[in-house]
Amino acid sequence: MNDNAIPIYLQLAERLCDEIVKGRYPENGRIPSVRDLAVTYELNNITVLHTFDALERRGLIFKRRGEGYFVKEGAVKILAKSRKERFYNELLPQLFYDMETLGIPIDEVARKYEEYLNSKSLTQNEEEQK
Repeated sequence: MNDNAIPIYLQLAERLCDEIVKGRYPENGRIPSVRDLAVTYELNNITVLHTFDALERRGLIFKRRGEGYFVKEGAVKILAKSRKERFYNELLPQLFYDMETLGIPIDEVARKYEEYLNSKSLTQNEEEQK
């Protein structure tokens, strides 16, 4: 967590959202406790509670009294939808602007994307062989 412009509790919320989308914390599955996350990320318990409050307000997690916090059914769908909207409405227009400004053709970007996918695939294959 390092982006000083974004509050730490929101940085942690985004990190947890990443883990939910990736399946590390499946829907209806338990997420780490406030105490565990505070220790892991060297944060105050109150900061982690703010994170959980933010995720609860977004409809992504819920609390079971005495058991902890769990990923809500449908959280992945909610996250995918909001992230796609952000990608198309914010990130892609900025990318297009930068490409135009720097004179980067789309085929060069496509080639770089293919290189990225290939390197990712090679890394996954290496990890599977270990």
